[in-house]
Amino acid sequence: MEFEIPSGEPPTDVELDRERHLRLTWPDGRISTFALESLRANCPCAQCRGLRAQGKPVYNEHSSVPLTAIHAELVGNWGITIRWSDGHDTGIHAWAVLAS
Repeated sequence: MEFEIPSGEPPTDVELDRERHLRLTWPDGRISTFALESLRANCPCAQCRGLRAQGKPVYNEHSSVPLTAIHAELVGNWGITIRWSDGHDTGIHAWAVLAS
């Protein structure tokens, strides 16, 4: 089985508000804003995909501690990974997916 990483042009600007959203500015001037909860709920890692396939949540949405982004890191030229306040940090969000 072969796994292909989706390719896409990277954004020209990446802004992470650790309590609210990730905002990306694309080369064509478009701006995409993603709520942190949406990014975490749609984490593309194998573990989270498996949980979603079983109809289970990927994180506790009802926690008394709000979800925040602790750290973010660019992954090569094709995506971004975020370390979350719930301890999760294995998902890589590809630019090609975020741009669509």
